[in-house]
Amino acid sequence: MPVSPQLKRRAAQVVKNLRRDYPDATCALHFQTPLELLVATILSAQCTDERVNQVTKDLFRKYRTAADYARAPREELETAIQSTGFFRNKAKSIAGACKILEEKFGGQVPRDIEALVQLPGIGRKTANVVLGTAFGLATGVVVDTHVTRVSRRLGLTRHKDPAKIEGDLMELIPKSEWVAFSHRMIHHGRRVCVARKPRCGDCSLESFCPKIGVES
Repeated sequence: MPVSPQLKRRAAQVVKNLRRDYPDATCALHFQTPLELLVATILSAQCTDERVNQVTKDLFRKYRTAADYARAPREELETAIQSTGFFRNKAKSIAGACKILEEKFGGQVPRDIEALVQLPGIGRKTANVVLGTAFGLATGVVVDTHVTRVSRRLGLTRHKDPAKIEGDLMELIPKSEWVAFSHRMIHHGRRVCVARKPRCGDCSLESFCPKIGVES
């Protein structure tokens, strides 16, 4: 969408205020390696981070390498992740992705978004999470339900499609801020700018937020 000077100033103020409000914001998923983050992010689809962290606590002890996931009996893997929901599709994606990692990348997660999005179950959002959080590479802006909601309310985008929202945000937000900005927007969406009855009175962005779609 057209980027006006006013919109640029609003985006800069959002970045500044969120940096102050959430200086230490980071990914809520627990992980120690890029592979663990990749698996956790796949499991997080339609599931809370808290539930994923409960499941991966045992999962990561049992499966330590891409080969472990690729060779695991499918029913065994499905049972291990069942409580995250959609477990059959998730198990298929994890096993398929790890098989390719083992065959083409020596069992390592590649630091390349084009390679990552070719893996089963890996879209731009998951790839951006892994590259930004595990490697510190700003390949894009993670757009989840929280980022979508907050961005639209702030008037930073008019779109509903995640890819188009990401494009708008990448144009408005400095690349050096992309990774941290995503984490801070997610935190803000969970704590203040919630889906129902957003806590506008507690929001540091209220003075310049157009509150698009927010019922008065």
